[in-house]
Amino acid sequence: MFTILAIVVVSYIIGSVPTSIIAGKILRGIDIREHGSGNAGGTNVFRVLGWKPGVFVMLVDVFKGFAATYWIPALLAPLSNHLPLLQLLAGTAAVVGHIWTVFAGFRGGKGVGTAAGMLLALFPQALIYCLLVFLLVLAITRIVSISSMMGAITLPIVLSIFRYGLYKPVPLPLYIFSFLAAALIIYTHRANIKRLLNGTENRFGRPKKA
Repeated sequence: MFTILAIVVVSYIIGSVPTSIIAGKILRGIDIREHGSGNAGGTNVFRVLGWKPGVFVMLVDVFKGFAATYWIPALLAPLSNHLPLLQLLAGTAAVVGHIWTVFAGFRGGKGVGTAAGMLLALFPQALIYCLLVFLLVLAITRIVSISSMMGAITLPIVLSIFRYGLYKPVPLPLYIFSFLAAALIIYTHRANIKRLLNGTENRFGRPKKA
């Protein structure tokens, strides 16, 4: 029980590292959440600080999810017979930490990059399809929020095809989690959904509408 708690806490702390907020403070002396879209995520860093800091923040956010999922359970419970389940738990804690970071008043990002890192550690084949859908929708719409939500929705669809269509081994906990993860990503984009319905959502590469 103590080991499980340690894995959750350490993974949550890793996910909670507010990469975008740190970048804003170091590079401009600003709180990134008070500029651009107001979100503490890589896309907003890209918009406010430029593409280089944006790419760096995105990569670190992905790494947070991967590191917590792949390494923390292996380090803290190397002999466990339930390592895949512990990895899923660790990755979830990291995503939660990114969204509700303890280091910045529980106001973090939307969790997409960290969730991608988690998926990279758990089921990289599915990540490829999610990424392809994300890039395709982004190329068509130039709206990151729609692209992120469509990429998230792709996950349970792809895992369903793997599990029931191709009869590939997809762990049941991961399969169930995929639906919860898609719902969580959509939930974190609720403000974007309102702007989409109002026709005021920002398009990638264009100034934010007044």
